[in-house]
Amino acid sequence: MMPGKWSTAFTQQQKAWLRRVAPHLVSSLLNWWQRHGRRDLPWRLLPDGRQPGPDDLLPVYPVWVAEVMLQQTRLTVALPFWRRWRSRFPDLESLAAASRQEVLHCWQGLGYYVRARRLHEAAIRLAAAGRSLPTDRAGLEQLPGLGRTTAAAIAATVGNSPDPILDGNVQRVLARLLAFPAPPRQAGPLFWTMVELLLDHRGARDFNQALMDLGALVCRPRAPLCQGCPWQSHCHAYGKGIQRQLPVRQAPAPIPRVMVGVGIVLDHRGKVLIGQRQPDGLLGGLWEFPGGKQEPGETMAETVARELQEEVGLTVAAGPELLRFDHAYTHRRLTFAAYLCRVLAGEARPVASQQVAWVWPRDLRHYPFPAAHARMVQALGEHLGGA
Repeated sequence: MMPGKWSTAFTQQQKAWLRRVAPHLVSSLLNWWQRHGRRDLPWRLLPDGRQPGPDDLLPVYPVWVAEVMLQQTRLTVALPFWRRWRSRFPDLESLAAASRQEVLHCWQGLGYYVRARRLHEAAIRLAAAGRSLPTDRAGLEQLPGLGRTTAAAIAATVGNSPDPILDGNVQRVLARLLAFPAPPRQAGPLFWTMVELLLDHRGARDFNQALMDLGALVCRPRAPLCQGCPWQSHCHAYGKGIQRQLPVRQAPAPIPRVMVGVGIVLDHRGKVLIGQRQPDGLLGGLWEFPGGKQEPGETMAETVARELQEEVGLTVAAGPELLRFDHAYTHRRLTFAAYLCRVLAGEARPVASQQVAWVWPRDLRHYPFPAAHARMVQALGEHLGGA
């Protein structure tokens, strides 16, 4: 039995318990992973396709790209994007030489575009200094966008260093194992101490991946498959029958809903107006159709006309609504309404954008758009194709 109630720090009795059960936890986890884990991930294999041994070094660039993609994306979603990225930018030099638009276009559809910008920024910075990617955790943490867990995951995968990780999957596994009575974010140093004690200075390449796979494949968020878990006999949540109630979830903040009007402006030649977002901030560097948030008392058509005047200096007449749909971001939900528009007066200029461009609709596929605007591109193509 586990000793005492768990708080944000180990008691001596609890540390003694963990040291006693750690060998079984680690061996049973690795045995499970050998049979059921995701051991054939391409960035975890040697260049000739073999599984690495404990003393083998893996190329760091593919691992770096993969771990950044996996920061906020499930493996099944990220894997095809990783393959596409590796085909387009096979090494650090090709990434550093690419334009930001090429990088964002290759990332299009994966979301959280700041990750792509940080990869590109790091490649440019390293190439300018004549340096290669670091392979140790401390060096990796100096790169843009890499915290302790991502840097540790890269270092351990590449060189089998003794660097544990603590991503969301791992936090969930530990919260259930200990029946931790608060949201995992409140665990403070407790969970870090735990993974360090479990690892006990051993190479973390297989351990980290096994622990992540246990969380992803067995200790799932809403429907844990406890009968197949190698840690079942030590799991305090399972012993109490409360595994589906854990981890404790933080009360969610209310998510605001915003109405957004978008103008799809076609000129007399049939070209469509797009603008490029400023380089920093949300969706920085991507292209979009101009528009913005509906103000109180406005119709959506009035919103579109006002936003086009403010953003690109055009006076337009909002015509028929092309499509309306909901789109969720992490902290807000948007309802987009896109209107076909015609110009009444003015010359398009980048008031709020980096630049604006009149583009043939067939060429929109060459520009990186956020997912919501990509839906508008598709709807416009279907509208024009059926016109």
